[in-house]
Amino acid sequence: MRELYTEIEIGAPPDRVWDILVDIEQWSEWNAFIPEISGEVSVGSKLSIRVAPPGGKAMSFRSTVTCVQDNRDFIWVGTIPVPGAFRGEHIFELRPIEGDRTKLIHREEFSGWMLPLLWGSIHEGAQAGFEQMNEALKARVEAAT
Repeated sequence: MRELYTEIEIGAPPDRVWDILVDIEQWSEWNAFIPEISGEVSVGSKLSIRVAPPGGKAMSFRSTVTCVQDNRDFIWVGTIPVPGAFRGEHIFELRPIEGDRTKLIHREEFSGWMLPLLWGSIHEGAQAGFEQMNEALKARVEAAT
């Protein structure tokens, strides 16, 4: 298993961050890393996602929402349709911190026998994309506050 991990503090309480995070229909307005996403933010629903990593090649895939805990956690899982080949679990965690602020932990856990072959092409662009998305979400939330 390998993991990408980022975090950022946002100057708003978790419920305000959550409202913008799960309003995926608006992501194209502020999210350059995931400029296209459609589906419902509900457990079991399928998401169609297009990622555009900075300096990397854009790619599209489908994922399944596995966890939605209001104002706290939003998780989806994507796989390659070959058993055990590749799995990515994309995780957003919102944690309240002092002063009506939120810590966003934005990470992804990768596994599967194809991971060593794909890691080089995933790691650098996705890490930069996560950080880019975090900053854009922070700016969007704080501008709305």
